[in-house]
Amino acid sequence: MDFTAIDFETANSSRSSACALGLVQVRAGIITAEHDWLIDPQQRFDGMNIAIHGITPSMVRGKPTFHELWPTIEPLLQGEIVVAHNASFDMSVLRYCLDGASLTYPNFQYLCTYLLGKKILQDLPSHKLNVISAHFGITLKHHDALDDARASAAILLKLMEQEQQNDPLLLAGSQGYKSGKMYAGGYSAFSAPAKKPLKKQSAKAKTPVIKRTSTTVPHNTYEF
Repeated sequence: MDFTAIDFETANSSRSSACALGLVQVRAGIITAEHDWLIDPQQRFDGMNIAIHGITPSMVRGKPTFHELWPTIEPLLQGEIVVAHNASFDMSVLRYCLDGASLTYPNFQYLCTYLLGKKILQDLPSHKLNVISAHFGITLKHHDALDDARASAAILLKLMEQEQQNDPLLLAGSQGYKSGKMYAGGYSAFSAPAKKPLKKQSAKAKTPVIKRTSTTVPHNTYEF
């Protein structure tokens, strides 16, 4: 039950505008370390984003840029199983920030608690972080980067407990998902294998054809 949960907040609609990061380390099913940083995105702040997370330009003034902070963050992600709620967003923020700073991608596998929750908790009306947190009785200050990362970690632990799994990767596999990966030079998404499309029947094949070789028609002589 070892993994690391993360959550990014952004200054605007650009995925390269990370202004906060929360990171929670879990070892043997217990949170052992928590980290959070304000980041100077060196970009404008949109009012909508400020309204969501409450972070303003004055709050990040003098804080490290992503490039400056990366030597601290990288060892906490390298080789880990990384977890995020709606991981496609957080992983894209990480990639855009790395690309913008001309930094090499780290190597790790990652899971998405949103997709896992959607598969496992099908009776819930929504699978947003606050809804699943409320379902499990997890306290949450939504859109606080550290609190969101903490909630993601707690949700994964609850899902593992419910499904009687003690390994995050085995939990994902049991639900038909393949872990996402980030590695030097590229990445792959957390996803379920694509279903094979059904073969279209030809017009000729739509009507059963019976081949008779005797008065008794064996079952396997029908062609569809």
